[in-house]
Amino acid sequence: MQSKQIDTIIRGGTVVTPSGTAVQDIAVSGGKISELGNAIQSSAPREIDARGLLVLPGGVDTHCHIEQMSGAGLMNADTFRTATRSAAMGGTTTTVSFAAQHAGQKMRQVVGDYAALAEKGAVIDHAFHMIVADTGKGNLTEDIPALIAGGHRSIKIFTTYAKVRQDDKSILDILALARDAGALVCFHAENDGLIGHMTEKLLSEGKTAPKYHAVSHPREAEIEAIDRMCRFAEFTGARIMIFHVSTREGAEIVRQARSRGVRVQAETCPHYLFMTADVLERENAARFMCSPPQRSRDDQQALWDAMADGTIELVTSDHAPYRMDASGKFAHGEDAPFNQIANGMPGLETRLPLMFTAMVSGGRLGVEAFVQLTATAPARAFGLDGKGAIIEGFDADLAIWDPEATHTYGANDLHDNTGYNPFEGTTVKGLPLHVLSRGRMLIRDRSLVTETPQGRRLPMTSLGW
Repeated sequence: MQSKQIDTIIRGGTVVTPSGTAVQDIAVSGGKISELGNAIQSSAPREIDARGLLVLPGGVDTHCHIEQMSGAGLMNADTFRTATRSAAMGGTTTTVSFAAQHAGQKMRQVVGDYAALAEKGAVIDHAFHMIVADTGKGNLTEDIPALIAGGHRSIKIFTTYAKVRQDDKSILDILALARDAGALVCFHAENDGLIGHMTEKLLSEGKTAPKYHAVSHPREAEIEAIDRMCRFAEFTGARIMIFHVSTREGAEIVRQARSRGVRVQAETCPHYLFMTADVLERENAARFMCSPPQRSRDDQQALWDAMADGTIELVTSDHAPYRMDASGKFAHGEDAPFNQIANGMPGLETRLPLMFTAMVSGGRLGVEAFVQLTATAPARAFGLDGKGAIIEGFDADLAIWDPEATHTYGANDLHDNTGYNPFEGTTVKGLPLHVLSRGRMLIRDRSLVTETPQGRRLPMTSLGW
C-alpha cells in the first residue's frame, strides 16, 4: 500500500494484529500504518528499534469523565490537557468521554461547548457520549437525532441520581429513538429506590463514614437494574451497553440476555478486578469511593470468567477524577457523610499497565485478549474507524511496550490533576516505553514529549453490531 514518503519505521518488534502475533516491521506514512512486513527494505527519517519489545495498538478508553460537571454540580479535576496526557503516559491514544446535559439545557449546545473544550486541550483523539438528562424542549425530537446523524452515536442514561436519572417511560422513548437512528444506549444501571432506601436507613443509624458507601449501593441494585435494562432492550430491539458491571449476577444476566438474542454488550473496570469492598476500610477511604462500589473476590472471578467467554467485551477506566480537598471529594467538608462525597477515581493512566500485568505478565488470557479488551473491541463497539488495531491503512496509534519494565505506584505519581493514585503500592510489570498518536511521538522512553493539543474529534460511524 506504500505510496507516500515513509516517516517512521518501527523495526523488529513483536506485533499484535487481528491476524495474530509475529515479529514484524511497521512503516508509518502521513499518520497511517502504510506497511507491515518481515523486513521492510525502505528507510525513514525516524527508525525505532523495537527488538525484544511488544508493539500494540494504542489503547481505546471508551468510559472516562473529562472536564465534566457532575450531576451534583461538581467539576472534574482534569482538563482535557491533563487527562489526555495522562492517558498517553499509560498507553491510551483514544478517549470517549461525556458531554453531560443538565436539566433545561439543549443537547446541541452541550455537545458544542464540550467539543470546544476538547479542541482547546486534547492531546489525543477523542469522541463523546451524550449524557441525556432532559428529553424535553426538542431534545428528543430534534437535537439528539441531529447529533446522532452528525456522528455522536452514543447516549448515556442513568437509572439513579436524582438530577440526571430517567424514568422508565423516558428510557423506552430514548431506546426507540436510538434503535431507529442507529445509536447505542449506555447505562449506569443501579436501582434508585434500593440505593435511596439503604442510604436513608444508614444515615438514620448514624452510619455516615465512607465505608458505608458500599452498603448503600447493594448488589441487588445493580442486579435489578441490569435485568430491567436488558428486558427493555429486548422489548424495543435497541442496542445497549451496560457500563461498569461489578457483580457475578450482573455478568450472568448479560450472558443470559445475549443467549436470547438481546443486543447487549458489557464492560468492567480495573477497580472491580483488583479491589474489593474492604478497600473502604483503609485510611482516607474516600479515595476509593466509586459507584457501583467494589465487591468481593467471588465477583472478581466471575468478571474474569465473563471476559474469557466474551460476555464482558470491554475493559475501561471509568476515570472520574476528584481531588481530595474542598474542590473535589470534600466539597461538603472533610466530615461529610458518605452520600455527600464525590464518587470516582482516576484510572486513565493505570488501566493498561494493571491489565497488562495481570493478562500478559501474569498469563491470564494473554496479550491478544489484552489488546482485544482494551483497544480493538472498544473501538469497534463505538464505531471508531481506524482505531484499536494494527492494520494497514489504520491510524498509526501505537504503543511500544517493554514487558520487563516494572514500576511500583507512588502516592501521587500520575500525570493527571487528581493529586493521588488509588493504586499506590501496587507493582506493575510491563509499561509503554514509546507511544505514537497518528504517527506523532507523544511518549519517548517513558517521558512526555509534547502536550500540544492536536487531538481530533472522531465521528462514530458503523457501530460494532
